[in-house]
Amino acid sequence: MTYTTITLERKERVATITLNRPERRNALDDVMIRELTDAFLTANRDTDARIVVITGEGKAFCSGMDLEYLRKFTEMGEHENLEDARNLLTLLRTVHTLRKPVIAMVNGAALGGGCGLASACDFVFLSREHGKMGVPEVKLGFLPAVILVFLIKRMGEGAAREFVLKGEILGSAEALAKGLCTRVVGHSELGEAAYRFADEMCVSTSASSISLTKDLLTRMTDMSLHEAMEYAAHLNALARKTDDFKKGLESFLRKEPRQW
Repeated sequence: MTYTTITLERKERVATITLNRPERRNALDDVMIRELTDAFLTANRDTDARIVVITGEGKAFCSGMDLEYLRKFTEMGEHENLEDARNLLTLLRTVHTLRKPVIAMVNGAALGGGCGLASACDFVFLSREHGKMGVPEVKLGFLPAVILVFLIKRMGEGAAREFVLKGEILGSAEALAKGLCTRVVGHSELGEAAYRFADEMCVSTSASSISLTKDLLTRMTDMSLHEAMEYAAHLNALARKTDDFKKGLESFLRKEPRQW
């Protein structure tokens, strides 16, 4: 697919997806949602990519849904609106269930759908000076329906309830305290910190182990306790037969550091 609203590039073992509509503060529309979904799936298939980083061009990470785009949907029927909402859900689910770690490098405002996009990632690095995360939907007569499940997974239900019902927009320190981000970093060091973290993960963790662990995290939430335990046992047995486990075990027994 040829991208018009985003870019996708890989440097060594890290793939970077950049939202590239700075003139619209990287607001989401149908084209960007479709292109982002394709880019994440492409990165997932790239055997040379170990980590995916997502960030925004310009001053914003993602300001949420494009309001001009949403305006036309007020004149459309339920079917068209439902299909559009499901496309956003597909994107967020793709990000959250990717078999590779995803790092959100939040360089500016992450609002509404943009906050949901960051929350669907595994790690969130937030600019201390410019980063803010918020869900102002209830102040606009809207609601954060599609993103709510990912906010709850990241913050916990109690904190998420307060966050969305008040329509809060949090600065970096508050976002960290509420569990919305992994780490707050000075803006000038944001890229260096996120990519250094990505590089360290590439070296210190097994690709096979990460993939199986993410699969386990994804599937367990949809299973009963008994099913989850059985599935965990099967994955445990499977992992013992992988080449990565054999190499990792040998290195550990020999007391030799292993770089993956």
